[in-house]
Amino acid sequence: MRRRTPPPPSPLPQRHGVDPVRVRLPAAGPWTTVREHLVERLSGAGAGTVEGMFDAGRIVGADGRAVASDAPYEPGMYVWFHRDLPPEVPVPFPLEVVYRDEHIVVADKPHFLATTPRGGHVSETALARLRRELGVPALGAAHRLDRLTAGLVLFTVRPEERGAYQSLFRDRRVRKEYEAVAPYDPALALPRTVRSRIVKERGILAARQVEGEPNAVSRVELTEHRRPGPAGAPALGRYRLVPATGQTHQLRVHMSALGLPILGDPLYPEVAAPVPAGDFRRPLQLLARELAFTDPVTGREHRFLSGRSLGAWTAYEDWAA
Repeated sequence: MRRRTPPPPSPLPQRHGVDPVRVRLPAAGPWTTVREHLVERLSGAGAGTVEGMFDAGRIVGADGRAVASDAPYEPGMYVWFHRDLPPEVPVPFPLEVVYRDEHIVVADKPHFLATTPRGGHVSETALARLRRELGVPALGAAHRLDRLTAGLVLFTVRPEERGAYQSLFRDRRVRKEYEAVAPYDPALALPRTVRSRIVKERGILAARQVEGEPNAVSRVELTEHRRPGPAGAPALGRYRLVPATGQTHQLRVHMSALGLPILGDPLYPEVAAPVPAGDFRRPLQLLARELAFTDPVTGREHRFLSGRSLGAWTAYEDWAA
């Protein structure tokens, strides 16, 4: 079996903590120039965008030199460029570093901040922020949290070690514990373990449960509860959630299926409009509270705790106002 040749290093530095885009030209095709291929490939960028990038010398080859607009097509050739960043509303909450050594960084992410660049969230992400603030351009994410979920995220310092830390999550060798605030139902027997099959289809906001072999397992425990309070505060529970698997939106789907939708959830049980950028009201009351694992590089035993609290539990009226 032939080993893939790794791509050459990027000739362009990061901008605002964001990597340049790398494109490899296909092995075969009808194009006669590099420009023809990129115009077709990046058609969603808008008419004239690619041509303008060539004119400005923003598309470069492995040697860092600008690729001419009439450069002949070369199968397997790599080119790099920086895309124009979308306008982003700054997330006005701090990103706290809980732990840092020469191998990893553990950050306590606020609600509304995406973990890694995706879609309309690029420079306003935990990864881009940390790269800028810590001065570690090679920093990478070992896993992700939903943008609406707050709490602990593990990042790696050295690219050659990233796979070892990612395998911790793939092989379920990380203990992850979450906290949630949701309605309280005295008739529901807890603790319990929820097992179901969850599927998430590309382009559809919400995941859903279907018949079949379970691929999602969550332990749900009630740690304390409150009766209805003044100013319309409902009966609330504070829950400890321990996922044994890592399906998209798993905890949110399982809590909703129990009749305990997590406060502030715009998707479960009913899909509403996604929370737009700049709307920081009523954050989802879900927090990645604990992260524990044996370091695959150093052998150290790590256990990290988030210092955040969930507003609907500490001050419901303020959260709901």
